[in-house]
Formats: sequence, structure tokens, C-alpha cells
Amino acid sequence: MIDRQFPQAEDVIYLNHAGVGPWPARTRDAIVGFADANVTRGAADYPEWLRCETRLRERLARLVQADSPDDIALIKNTSEGLSFIAYGLTWEPGDEIVINRAEFPSNRIVWESLVERFGVIVRDVDLEAGDTPEQALLEAISPRTRLLAVSSVQYGSGLRMDLKPLGAACRQRDVLFCVDAIQSLGALQFNRAEIDPDFIVADGHKWMLGPEGLGLFWYRPSLRDQLQPSQYGWHMIEKAGDYSRKEWEVATTARRFECGSPNMLGIHGLEASLSVLQDEVGIAQVEAGVLRNAALLMEAIEQEPALELISPTASDRRSGIVTFHARGKDNQALYRQLMQRGVICAGRGGGVRYSPHFYTPRDKLERAVTLAAELAADL
Repeated sequence: MIDRQFPQAEDVIYLNHAGVGPWPARTRDAIVGFADANVTRGAADYPEWLRCETRLRERLARLVQADSPDDIALIKNTSEGLSFIAYGLTWEPGDEIVINRAEFPSNRIVWESLVERFGVIVRDVDLEAGDTPEQALLEAISPRTRLLAVSSVQYGSGLRMDLKPLGAACRQRDVLFCVDAIQSLGALQFNRAEIDPDFIVADGHKWMLGPEGLGLFWYRPSLRDQLQPSQYGWHMIEKAGDYSRKEWEVATTARRFECGSPNMLGIHGLEASLSVLQDEVGIAQVEAGVLRNAALLMEAIEQEPALELISPTASDRRSGIVTFHARGKDNQALYRQLMQRGVICAGRGGGVRYSPHFYTPRDKLERAVTLAAELAADL
């Protein structure tokens, strides 16, 4: 069944989860079917579109273990969700935000934008400065710290963060805890109760295998009055369907962060992908396959003298991202040559990033490493 759901071209090796790679057949059918019906029938099927939207909220709530689908907002991307937090909270001069130097720009720029406007102080931490990455972050927290923002998995190295002690420390110190989960949701299991975050933000086009332009935003319901909407429109009010109503109030659910018409094509695609990951395979099995493929890649890379791992090898620090470099070589050139040879990867973290999903065949993983070593030797 998995082979039929994830048909792959023989001449391409998909090792980039970021919107590149074979969608499940069910996702392809959902997107093509929706687009075709939208062209030929217009909004005749709108009630079914809304049912699909409801199913997606339920799936996303299940994925992050939210108490209710009403706590899930459908957003355009991770950056939008982080911006809702940054510009929805009230800041005072001298308030501090703790981030780290390994973060993707989305989880850095938005916080840095508050410095000049509100006098916020951003503490950019070196994760290697403490006994553990988590300790380095915790040592940066002061009595003025309002928020700690961190990715569940670092995009460059694939470092898997231990979020539980961070969440516990934030609760004890009255610090808001924001988790950018884009590099883990859809690949690794997510235990919200154990992590205890205040905010979860993620795009759907990576490990969740959805189209670009749709993601999720969850926030602790008790923070509703602290987080003010920064975008306004017809869709985010309580009585969204009553178009003639003059009085309005912001929705009491997470829909308050959805100002306008939803991305229905993206909704159909992401719902179909999650149906495969959650129902047909199961997230526990997906995680096992992702980590198995990462381990296979690491073992193969360590056997190649020309290549060196950048990603951490400890089992509790591994994710689906495996980054390596060729010693003393131009790794951007290596990345470009791999792409030209049909290895769909990314140039990240000072090297080449391979990030296979659970369904990537072992022989393709081995071939990608062998080819990287051969190309590196000729650079």
C-alpha cells in the first residue's frame, strides 16, 4: 500500500522534505479533484469544502494533542503564526526574548523586529555554550524574560531539542514558551501535555506533506485575552456568516486569527496527506521509519572518508534531518552537483542536508551517499 501511495521516479532521489518529493497519491487526487471541480462547478460543493476544513482541524488537533479543534487556526505559514504572537502580545521596554543562533530566520527576524519598535531585548544564545543546548537556553533566562522561542528540531543540523525541561522551566518562571514545530510535525510524535508549550506553530508543506501556503497555529486557550489579533476581516468574527450584521466581535475560537477566506485547495491537500500519515500508517510508525532512515544515512556517511557528519549522532538527538559536509571542499558546489544528478536535497547548516521521509527506499539512501562521496572526490 505504501509503495502505491508514494510512487517515485526511478531517476530521482527525494531527500528534501521541504515541499519537494512525492506527495501521497491520495493527496494528488484530492488536489486535482478539488481544482477540477472548482473550475467546472464553482462553489457548488462548498458545503463539502467546509466539511473537509472541519476534518483538517480535527486532524491537526489530534496531531498536536490539542483539547479541541477550535483551538487550531489555519494560517498561511510559520512566519505568519510567529508574527501573530510577536505583535499580539503587549511589550514593555526591557522585556526579553530568548532565541538561539541556530534558528531558521523565521524564528529570529520576527523577534528582532520588536527591538526598535518596542525596546525589547533579544538574547541570541549559542546552544553550545552550556552543558546541553537546553541548559544554554535556560541560563539566558532572567527575571525580565517574557518569552522563550525555539524550534523542536533545528533546521540546519537536525538537532532534536529536549522540549520537556524547557516547558517546565518556563512554567516555573512565568515565561511564555513558543515552539516552532515545522521540522518535526508529521515526522515525529508530539506530546503537548509533556512539553507544555504556550504556542505551537508549523507549516504543513514539510513533513506533513501538504501544499505550500497552509499551516497551523495553536495557542493555550487561557492566553486568549493576552494575544490580540493583528489582522481583521469577515472570517475572524464570531458571527462570520451573518453578512448584514453591523455589530461584531472577535471569534472566541482560534478562528480569530483567520481574517479572510481559507486556502481550500491547501486544506484538501493537507487533509488527504494527514489521513495517510495518521490513519493508514500511524504517526508512531512514521517516526520509526524516519529515524530508521536517518540512522541508515548516518551509518553510510560515516563509512565514507570524504564525508563528515554535522548532525548529532546520539539517538535522543536525532531527527529526520541528516546534514554532512565534504572536508575541505566547496559544499555549495557539492549540493548543486547532487541536484543536477537528481538527488533532491538542500544546502543547509554549512553542508548538504538529506531529509528522507519514512517511505524512502534504502537503496536510494545508499546511492545518494555513494554519489555524494564520488562527487566530493572530484571537487
